[in-house]
Amino acid sequence: MTTPPAPAGPVDPIGADLIALLKTLKLGALKDTLPERLALARQHQLSHVAFLELLLADEVSRRESRSATLRSAKAGLDQSMRIDTWNALDDLRYDRSLLSDLVSLRFAEAGHSVLVLGPVGVGKTHLATALGHVAIRRRMTVLCARADKLFARLRAARLGHSVEAEMRRIATVDLLVLDDFALRPLDATETNDFYELVMERHRRKATIVSSNRESSKAHRFVRTCAR
Repeated sequence: MTTPPAPAGPVDPIGADLIALLKTLKLGALKDTLPERLALARQHQLSHVAFLELLLADEVSRRESRSATLRSAKAGLDQSMRIDTWNALDDLRYDRSLLSDLVSLRFAEAGHSVLVLGPVGVGKTHLATALGHVAIRRRMTVLCARADKLFARLRAARLGHSVEAEMRRIATVDLLVLDDFALRPLDATETNDFYELVMERHRRKATIVSSNRESSKAHRFVRTCAR
């Protein structure tokens, strides 16, 4: 017969001295969850080692979350566009197994690229951005930008005689998310810049390109640039 856990009982108050010690050790965030964790430890009669492990796991999780938030912001990712906030439209049909495969990031680990094509309003940007967040959690380097803004950045770098350094920086990120690609025709310089990026990243780094261009036109353009 299993003995039920002992009643939780009153939780020890979190005193000012303990809070000061936590802050000195840069563990101040623990004070917000410590009462709950103390109650849980009493309820389940956790050993001192198990209780310490629980607290440290909380802190590691907080730090990883904070780090991911900072890195995703630096990467240009919209914080609200994550896989857990992506809701497909009721009348949108998609391959769930393909979505699961994309979220696994096998394509990124293999240095392959992804085209996300479709009309306006079906969630292309959200999906591409969400995959960027998954990559951030995997400790990959990510850059997310609208295509026109990326080409404008390269144009400005060319005027400042730093375009080679900028191209190297973009070419070496683990995952490049290029959103709203070719909403308007690319000029000769933009076409050449895209060609150079494709060639530098081909089979080495992953790129996600989203566009509302017709599938045949987008494939034809990318294939032409990649030759």
